[in-house]
Amino acid sequence: MDDLVKPQSYDGATGGWGSLKGMAEVESQAKASPAALRTLAEQNKPEGYMCSSCAWAKPPNPHVAEFCENGAKATLWDLTSKQCTAAFFAAHSVAELGEWSDHDLEMAGRLTEPLRYDAAIDRYVPASWDEAFAAIGKKLQRLEPKSVTFYASGKAALEPSYLYGLFARMYGHNNLPDSSNMCHETTSVGLKKVIGSPVGTCTFDDLSHCDAIFYLGQNPGTNSPRILHPLKDAVERGCRIIAFNPLREKGLLEFADPQDPWQMTLGAPTKIAHQFLQVRPGGDIAALMGVCKRVLDREAHKGGILDRAFLDEHCKGEADFIAKVEATDWPEIERVSGLQRAELEAAGDVYAEASNVIGIYGMGLTQQVHGSQTIGMLVNLLLLRGNIGRKGAGCQPIRGHSNVQGQRTVGISEKPELVPLDKLREIFGFDPPSDKGHTTIEFLGAVLDRSAKGFIGLGGNLARAVPDQARVHPAWRDLELTVHIATRLNRTHLLPGKEAYILPCLVRAEEDLQATGPQTVTIEDSFSHIYGSIGRREPASPSLKSELAIVAAIAKATLPPRPEWRWDEWTGDYGEVRDLIARTYPDEFHDMSGRMNTPGGFYRGNPAHDREWKTQSGKAEFSVPDTLSANGIKDAAGRYTLLTLRSNDRFNTTVYGHSDRLRGLKGSRMIVMMNPLDMAAAGLQQGSQVQLVTDVEDGFERAVRGLAVTPYDLPRGALAGYFPELNPLIPIGHHDRLSKTPAAKGIPVRMRPD
Repeated sequence: MDDLVKPQSYDGATGGWGSLKGMAEVESQAKASPAALRTLAEQNKPEGYMCSSCAWAKPPNPHVAEFCENGAKATLWDLTSKQCTAAFFAAHSVAELGEWSDHDLEMAGRLTEPLRYDAAIDRYVPASWDEAFAAIGKKLQRLEPKSVTFYASGKAALEPSYLYGLFARMYGHNNLPDSSNMCHETTSVGLKKVIGSPVGTCTFDDLSHCDAIFYLGQNPGTNSPRILHPLKDAVERGCRIIAFNPLREKGLLEFADPQDPWQMTLGAPTKIAHQFLQVRPGGDIAALMGVCKRVLDREAHKGGILDRAFLDEHCKGEADFIAKVEATDWPEIERVSGLQRAELEAAGDVYAEASNVIGIYGMGLTQQVHGSQTIGMLVNLLLLRGNIGRKGAGCQPIRGHSNVQGQRTVGISEKPELVPLDKLREIFGFDPPSDKGHTTIEFLGAVLDRSAKGFIGLGGNLARAVPDQARVHPAWRDLELTVHIATRLNRTHLLPGKEAYILPCLVRAEEDLQATGPQTVTIEDSFSHIYGSIGRREPASPSLKSELAIVAAIAKATLPPRPEWRWDEWTGDYGEVRDLIARTYPDEFHDMSGRMNTPGGFYRGNPAHDREWKTQSGKAEFSVPDTLSANGIKDAAGRYTLLTLRSNDRFNTTVYGHSDRLRGLKGSRMIVMMNPLDMAAAGLQQGSQVQLVTDVEDGFERAVRGLAVTPYDLPRGALAGYFPELNPLIPIGHHDRLSKTPAAKGIPVRMRPD
């Protein structure tokens, strides 16, 4: 085996000088104004600016620099001095721009004025705000409301999000998918089914009191670097972290704190994972089954391991689950998980010996065909020893977009049962629709069958993020109306409907000046805490409007005038919108304006955190998985399991650059990572050009060509490549069975020479 090519790797730790260099490289491209440094100094601090990147907590006692590499990149990118003006669009047709890379489209800079698509010349041309609002309102009036979808990307703050959901229902539909449909809807459905809460049960303080963390399917170094500080602190006080992931990601191996002079000079980085279990893609159900099997074995031999009082008072179904564990044999667990019995028993021993355990997970669990069952298995493990609903314990997903959880909280949901429609009826004097709206996957189905007629996007780049792009994109252009509220040009804008508008908005870091003065907005983190955020930077263009002002203006142009619907007043004073949120959700948002600048945010509460179970039985429910493989992919000759990944220089569909530093990769994003043994078996060399073809028989061929084979430390039979470049390989029907979240972490594919 000495002649095998060596896997790519990165010699440094997460953080450290590499992180500072990564920020500097993005700044050199963005050419942000000098005032951006003042924004970074205020970032994630009380009465400051709340980062527009991930949804991690903002601690009550922040560091001097309370931002990570990702957060700095997002801020510098937002505050670029580059501008994408009307002259740019006069020089470039939509067809021409369609040939540009995602990175180059974003590099055109900030959008500066409203634009209308002119099909005759295939260009976006300037339009006044009044013209755009009037035309959009007139078109929406002509369309059947249920044929229109209002999508939200997850970044918009609580105030515009509340009005957006309200506008949709006043208009006449619940078609309100958001980016959680693409990532963590499996959490919303899976967790709610078993513990009655659709969100994580921990608070930030719990991380200071846990003895062990089981960390599954999430890469903190690339996706949420600020979590590395509390992980480092936990390890240094004796907490043991058990990591499960198909790739040995640097963020779970070692971290050098950029704010620690000792670690940045003479000291060694902190080792993060006590044990790293390189599970096969989709093998987490089997792996957790093995851990549970060890815990139950210790209980049978010694006793005193299970929390019998908690199980008797708070749980249902443990006997059926225990019977399932006992009936599942070790050889099958090892085969599906790709792990050895001894490894899983060692993890089980850590769990059994820890007083307080937190389970943390990401999209490695949620973006699977049976992702809901994997989440159920993690909850099963936690329930065995009462590790939900007490200090230092709980189940905690790591969310992506900065307010994706908050948008659901204030009404952006296609599920009417999750919204207090009676309150909306009482406050606003109309009958909200009660029929279920579109998820993102259902919207795509409507695009394909041409029953969808209109699309409004509150941020985001949805068409680039969705599955089955070769089928979806041509049909997208048949929509009667597309409207994009956006800050930069992206690929979705290049699929204009028959009428199409781009409406440029402020970024969160910019001053939002309305009739009553500068406005504050609020966001919710992954721990259900709410924070105020105020922008102080000069807007990129005097023509920009806030997201709230744009939503309110479209609503005013579309809906009949009524005295209760005070769009102008709500635009002039966001405090009035917060009062509406408080009236609609009084238990969670009372005195919202008065509490929004509380250091560390104010907690809106979580029943499961207090051991109040909003399930059908009124108890926390054990679930019995009917499969050990979360991706449902059977082994077959020539078949691989593909998982898609973010790179280090990217946040979702935003591509800052072409470095994937923490994996030792740089350059083209058109690569496929592969185990060197699999490469040798297939007769491939480093750099061999291949295409991937989806291994699903549904009458459609899906292929991505021009991929360079790259050796990487992956389990046998697994491939990895980048999101969104490989999204065309995901069939629309390949999703979690309960939530319809696309199964981007477990795609069956075959490989062909290119």
